[in-house]
Amino acid sequence: MDNENSKMNHQPVIQALKVSNFKCLHISKTDSTEVIPSKNVENTSEENICEICTTVNDKNENECKETAKKSTELMPPPKQKPAICKSVDSIQNQRKSDSDNNEKIKDSKSENVQKISDSDTNDVNKENQSQKRWVLTDFDIGRPLGKGKFGNVYLAREKRSQFVIAMKVLYRAQIDDAKILHQVRREIEIQTHLRHPNILRMYGYFYDDKRIYLILEYAPKGELYKELNNQANKRFDEVRTATYIAQLADALKYCHSKSVIHRDIKPENLLLGLNGELKIADFGWSVHAPSSRRDTLCGTLDYLPPEMVSGKTHNHTVDFWSVGVLCYECLVGKPPFYAATNNETYINIKKLRYTFPSFVSEGARDLISKLIVIDPEKRLDMDGVLAHPWIVKNRKIDKV
Repeated sequence: MDNENSKMNHQPVIQALKVSNFKCLHISKTDSTEVIPSKNVENTSEENICEICTTVNDKNENECKETAKKSTELMPPPKQKPAICKSVDSIQNQRKSDSDNNEKIKDSKSENVQKISDSDTNDVNKENQSQKRWVLTDFDIGRPLGKGKFGNVYLAREKRSQFVIAMKVLYRAQIDDAKILHQVRREIEIQTHLRHPNILRMYGYFYDDKRIYLILEYAPKGELYKELNNQANKRFDEVRTATYIAQLADALKYCHSKSVIHRDIKPENLLLGLNGELKIADFGWSVHAPSSRRDTLCGTLDYLPPEMVSGKTHNHTVDFWSVGVLCYECLVGKPPFYAATNNETYINIKKLRYTFPSFVSEGARDLISKLIVIDPEKRLDMDGVLAHPWIVKNRKIDKV
């Protein structure tokens, strides 16, 4: 991957996802042909006419005075130049007057533009930021953080700000072959708009002919799955489990308020931040489904609810089921419906066939049994999880 990045000579075609709309700045141009009449111009015109009349013919003095009188009555003076010749002094005075007027107009334009610029500085900055187009050379690429079916994740750093991020690199050929481009688009659209401390941020994306690059928040402590398997008994204690489940419930409550269903909650898709806080990641199977039910079979087998296994429509309550399964796996070390074959797992899910080991407390059993329920409408919602006595008793509000 590093070799490929270093050999990239082509200019990448890039695209920045719009997070928000900003007001466009329109500065109307002042018409340069528009002249503002002034008293100086009027007086100059009157004197010029008198002088011209005197120069042409002394006998026409009365006519000159009448002409001057009429001229003062015309407000403003006509823009059309007289056909008769002018004296040198009058021409110089006229040019000076025109020059002064032009300077006033320029000063007025400059002042107006400056006022608009000062008042709209923030809007302009926001608009420029929204139009920022990332390219691969904006980042220093570091060690790999993980490997997936369609690409890899690398530690990276934005050169200008020195901000550390995780860069998910997806290979377009594999995405096209699997026909999941719409899934990638959906992941980007959903995750870039979510803002919650327990949801992994997506800052943006860009792409070239071969790859799609997702700019993600870096979670230093890695996957919850690896952390779980690193434990001596392959399981967490009740305090740690209750803390993770409370953080997950709060994040899902937020997602559901935005009509977003994750549909693939499992330890592999949950990361741990710098302070050990849980963060939902990988929204590849998520969907924005306001007031609708879905019938797509997706997610991980061990975490699938009965309605999805049976091919029925489903809604946000599929995430409630997954929370119960996750709680069980964190306490026990394996999913409740795990079996040697997929067919057995399906049967266990449909018949709700699972048991609790003796070391699982009554409080934890009560919570799990209220989440893993066949009827979706009878499952405990996320408010109920957060208020459950076992969660309230065991969760930690501070660092994990």
